[in-house]
Amino acid sequence: MTMYAKNNTAGKNMLSLLEWNKEELTDMIKLAVAMKTNPAHYSHILSGKILGMIFDKPSTRTRVSFEAGILQLGGQAIVMSSKELQIGRGEPIKDTAHVMSEYIDAIMIRTFSHEKVEELAYHAEIPIINGLTDLHHPCQALADLMTIYEWKDQLEGVKLAYIGDGNNVCHSLLLASAMVGVDIRLAMPKGYEVDETILATAEKLAKQSGATIFVTEDPKLAVTDADFIYTDVWTSMGQEDENAKRLADFGEKYQVNAELACFAKPDYHFLHCLPAHREEEVTTEIIDGDHSVIYQQAGNRLHAQKALLAAILEAK
Repeated sequence: MTMYAKNNTAGKNMLSLLEWNKEELTDMIKLAVAMKTNPAHYSHILSGKILGMIFDKPSTRTRVSFEAGILQLGGQAIVMSSKELQIGRGEPIKDTAHVMSEYIDAIMIRTFSHEKVEELAYHAEIPIINGLTDLHHPCQALADLMTIYEWKDQLEGVKLAYIGDGNNVCHSLLLASAMVGVDIRLAMPKGYEVDETILATAEKLAKQSGATIFVTEDPKLAVTDADFIYTDVWTSMGQEDENAKRLADFGEKYQVNAELACFAKPDYHFLHCLPAHREEEVTTEIIDGDHSVIYQQAGNRLHAQKALLAAILEAK
């Protein structure tokens, strides 16, 4: 039996990480590492499969990694802007979901509203992958876990500090850490906290995995003895009107710089989901320095998503 068939994950959605369990996620990470190590071995496992990709938001890493990933597994991709579809002219999501289910094998959608992705999944008869919503970014979290695993050869007990906005990236990173046993510490100013429901869910998951969750307004406390420091932009897509206020609210206190990094372990690694605003949430010295593994992390989007595609599309 192949690794990707082990947990009978064929046909599952990836709307958030909550459709999956710890064993399934860790198996997926290990499969992603295997695919990265020996890509030729997996080059035909999705022959004949077609992935449709719908974009309401611009994308670099999500689009290229998913399109390249399905091609490298022997399948094909159809890339669509919502402006090119009838859904962009008011066709009900229900109709789009049913029709697309007749044509292709899975849909990856990158959009604003998480409810839109949930509605699409409710009506579709094929797996739906959340390529990003305002609430979750599960595919990024898979690549994050993979990067951590490559450096530490384990997930349980690793200390991860996240500094910045309690946004979609943070939500999925928090859930992923809680599920697999990574100890996560969050530092953010008042008004930018993580969603309370997601935090409560993560705390329940952490009790099962043995992970610890620590939330503070003090970045130095979060970073102390960390194996990894993670940050994201302070102003995400769709929040441009808030940029000036956000820059003032985060300020130098929440910037990942050499002074803050001194509190982490000497061999810490720096993570960022990209795109980055150098000299805002992180200094150039850190993001382009010896501790940064951002390009490995970005590259792992390809391998983690290949493993996800193999898991949900009945790879042979």
